[in-house]
Amino acid sequence: MKHFLFIGLTGLVVLASFTSQLQAPQVELSAYGPKETLLYRLHYGFINAGEARIEVDPTMYMINNKVCYKTMVTGHTVGSFDLVMHIRDQWTSYIDTTSKIPQRSMRDIIENNYRLKEMVMFDFSKNIANVIKEQGKALDRSSAQYAITSNIQDIVSGAYYLRTIDYSKMQPGATITMKAFFENKLYDFTVKYAGKEVISTKYGSISAIKIQPVMPDNTLFDGGNSIRMWISDDQNKIPLKIEADMFVGKVAIDLKHFSGLKNPILFTK
Repeated sequence: MKHFLFIGLTGLVVLASFTSQLQAPQVELSAYGPKETLLYRLHYGFINAGEARIEVDPTMYMINNKVCYKTMVTGHTVGSFDLVMHIRDQWTSYIDTTSKIPQRSMRDIIENNYRLKEMVMFDFSKNIANVIKEQGKALDRSSAQYAITSNIQDIVSGAYYLRTIDYSKMQPGATITMKAFFENKLYDFTVKYAGKEVISTKYGSISAIKIQPVMPDNTLFDGGNSIRMWISDDQNKIPLKIEADMFVGKVAIDLKHFSGLKNPILFTK
């Protein structure tokens, strides 16, 4: 269950083996911008388990001489779940507004007795990632360098990257594979485009793009197509709904509130 509040929201929950790589076309207009805030409810049936917030800071930041969005995902457990699994997580990525590549990423993790603070500073002039960690009850400090490639994502920026793709030029079954740096390693993350559906939300019915992470065998999720994510089929492409078939049952994440969207949401008639 570790990191599920966050990873479920991005739809990039596990590593996937390379299947086929598509150079995904990207939309000309940006799907997100400063001041965007999205709130979500995580639940098992009618039982609330947690809440999450995805937001873009109103301020622009200069990192590595690049103008960057500061994007954050925060998640916490609620109610009776908070007594069993106390989670207070925050994930941050500074994303270059031009290339959509992260320049710096951070994690601040509290999960029961587990504690982690991490900063990853990407140096693309040398293709290295400088990682500083404070871990454990005493927040013991360590640092290291890792080789990276020039065109990668972190977990947060990867979720925003999925919102820049022009899915209208894709056929159901096509896959998107991106290089990602996470927990000191380079991975290939693969997501399958599964077509379009109409999703009912508290705000009304919205045409949605359905995508699915390609899942390897694992002990947490039930089967290769166990995670399904719907994003709005408009210029915003905001996550509307996520379902995950876990061995403990089906978990759902629903959009609870939104504000500061760059473009109007398009509702179906």
